[in-house]
Amino acid sequence: MEKMPYQPHLDPEPGTPPLPAAVVTDWHQALPVLSGSLVTLRELRMSDAASLCAMLTTEEVSRFISPPPTTVEGFERFIAWTHRQRAAGQYACFAVVPRGADTAVGLFQLRTLDSAFEVAEWGFALGSEYWGNGMFVESAQLTLDFTFDVVRVRRLEARAALKNGRGNGALRKVGATQEGVLRRSFLRNGEYLDQALWTILDEDHRRAKAVWGPRVIH
Repeated sequence: MEKMPYQPHLDPEPGTPPLPAAVVTDWHQALPVLSGSLVTLRELRMSDAASLCAMLTTEEVSRFISPPPTTVEGFERFIAWTHRQRAAGQYACFAVVPRGADTAVGLFQLRTLDSAFEVAEWGFALGSEYWGNGMFVESAQLTLDFTFDVVRVRRLEARAALKNGRGNGALRKVGATQEGVLRRSFLRNGEYLDQALWTILDEDHRRAKAVWGPRVIH
């Protein structure tokens, strides 16, 4: 999800009623806590804004995604937006919190691509100091369990710029299949980049889960 669905200029004015949710489920009310040995994934909190701003605005992290908010206040508005979108059943965003810590160092996003949330797109960003230590893979596995077992997504897509070797390698590592190349589909810093289209199907996840083992969702 290199094209971030959040657009600050579309934020509603103060006092605007929240988006309606057509069908209410538990995750529409509040995201579950997903527990692993290295990380906990949970709903974003306003207190995460400062750490996310520090972690996700570096050149290493942001070079292949739509520009993130540039201030703590911008991340606070983003966090409020994620709560509204989750309540409307359109989107879920998990904070990545290292074991023993309290604030977010990254995030995993999931948004629907159809009216039934059977086809969805996911994306992720993690502070560079947390790369290469297993936190990404565990966070991805927890997110995939939520996506397929709780939300009941049938087909999950991701897009990554071909130049983004780390992002494409990460998707391959968690079992995604590259289906094709989307030519000149992503505008970044005035340049149109080709993107790889990656997918995971529900049956792919069932096979992978037999290897990963159960994860804790509560």
